[in-house]
Amino acid sequence: MNLAELPLVNALLNTLSAILLVIGFRFIKQKKISQHRIVMITAFVISIIFLCCYLLHKYHLYVTTGTYNTTFKGDGIWRIVYFIILITHLIFAIMVPFLAIITLFRGLKMKVETHKKIAKFTLPIWMYVSVTGVLVYIMLYKLFP
Repeated sequence: MNLAELPLVNALLNTLSAILLVIGFRFIKQKKISQHRIVMITAFVISIIFLCCYLLHKYHLYVTTGTYNTTFKGDGIWRIVYFIILITHLIFAIMVPFLAIITLFRGLKMKVETHKKIAKFTLPIWMYVSVTGVLVYIMLYKLFP
């Protein structure tokens, strides 16, 4: 794989993470605890792989361009929309690893009530980060390359 393809890989990993989160949510609503557990652990592993690929992409960008970031080339309302999505994405992305680890461990220890309480926050934030990660990719690399 060419390291320049990492943004696409990251977008695909974010997409897969979002799909797994929806599947995991549906499993728990159906009281399919073992399936829920497997899917949520898989979503967590996918997120770890994403983080590794993201950091590798940042390193590759720096080595090849001298900067860690890709410049957004859109203008007007698109620029405002992009930066609102990006800033909220980054704020929530910082929270996801901590929330996901706490939620995962409480679930694995079958601390159901405390797991449910934090999962009500973790799931929508994690989903938002996954979906907006794909939107950032589309805006940076497809809409305004």
